[in-house]
Amino acid sequence: MKGINIFTAKPLPRRTVLRGMGATVLLPFLDAMAPGVSALARTAGRPVHRFQAIFVPNGMAMEYWSPATVGRGFELTPILQPLAPFRDRMLVFSGLNSSWTYVHAGASGSFLTGTSRGGTSETDVVADTSIDQMLAREFGPSTPLASLELSIDKEANAGQCTSGLSCAYTQTISWRTPTMPLPMENNPRAVFERLFGDSGSTDPAVRLARMREQRSILDSVMDKLADVERRVGTDDRRKVDEYAAAIRDIERRIAVAESRSDVHPVFADEPRGVPSTFEEHVELMFDLQFLALQSDTTRVATFMLGREQSTRTYPEVGVDEPHHPLSHHGNDPAQIAKMSKVNTYHAALTAKYLERLRATPDQDGSLLDNMTIMYGTCMSNSTRHAGNNVPILVLGGGAGRLKGGRHLRYGAGTTHANLLLTLLDKFDVPLDRVGGSTGALPIDEIDTLTEL
Repeated sequence: MKGINIFTAKPLPRRTVLRGMGATVLLPFLDAMAPGVSALARTAGRPVHRFQAIFVPNGMAMEYWSPATVGRGFELTPILQPLAPFRDRMLVFSGLNSSWTYVHAGASGSFLTGTSRGGTSETDVVADTSIDQMLAREFGPSTPLASLELSIDKEANAGQCTSGLSCAYTQTISWRTPTMPLPMENNPRAVFERLFGDSGSTDPAVRLARMREQRSILDSVMDKLADVERRVGTDDRRKVDEYAAAIRDIERRIAVAESRSDVHPVFADEPRGVPSTFEEHVELMFDLQFLALQSDTTRVATFMLGREQSTRTYPEVGVDEPHHPLSHHGNDPAQIAKMSKVNTYHAALTAKYLERLRATPDQDGSLLDNMTIMYGTCMSNSTRHAGNNVPILVLGGGAGRLKGGRHLRYGAGTTHANLLLTLLDKFDVPLDRVGGSTGALPIDEIDTLTEL
């Protein structure tokens, strides 16, 4: 039997929170939270709709990205090939132009803001409010965290940022207001404690003291967790067990990462908790976002797979050149081919995350079905810092509001800010303008759009 006996017990509240010894664990949705109600009845309204943005740095090898044909029959190009299992949940956009095309600042600074302006000096910081923060204001009252902002790279030092402008533009994609860029957290331990811990601080000394307690964050709530399991049916017990196991696994992996990072020369100066390899770091950060979204701790997450002008190398895929210099390939076919390997690797790591979302039940579908994920950047040919025909995907089912499996190509002069405006409308947050937008995009019923 699923759920609890509705004649002998009270249902669990939708937002069941277990507290103990400073730890807070928010359970995922269980059948026992809606006893006696069929799945169809529970979703007669709209399912919970979540937003995520995944940003990739330093432009794209467009020759390996752009499909040649439009509509449903488009071919998967080499960079898109890792996403083949999610073709029916993928919209590929071509012909969209960034509203602000100032070197690397525009690539990340406009990605979620659609801004058509920027500062004029290192101290002049201005853009527009990003759509993730618009959604955070909408959904924040319903979740413990309004939004989650994560990155792989740590905050850049002076002199590593975009030409003549504040580092803010290359270090974040989230802007709470036009003058308030939000910091991105790259330390998994800090993210975990923000989601589940009790310190409420990202101060290194506070975090270290918390780590030295030498106990699992779940230990203090295990009695309460066991009580929940006694009250629910077999299927719900499995969900609770899987959820607890996932949290414990992340704790274990963070502990391993901490012990290894102390002796790995590449990350000798990184904060404790950051894994020693790029792939481990990405997968761990994706896992944290998964837990946050699955448990409805937040419905809005942003993730930078790298910051603009990143000089990371990718020996995992045979690319030893630093990413930023490589991206200025001078239109050399051999260099572009190397660049495409980095782009394809980013897509492959994202595909692993998408598979987990698809495998996770959520109301009448999967977690992927009930998400809108914007993937890409606002720079195409990085040699020219080009802001035309920017590479952007939208992934997920959008809680029934997105029809995937298509490549849509728009005509000259269409700004990507129009896509941002359209995505907000899919979340029932209709606005007249976002950044430099000029109107919403037609994306619903069009299969063969080639010019608009």
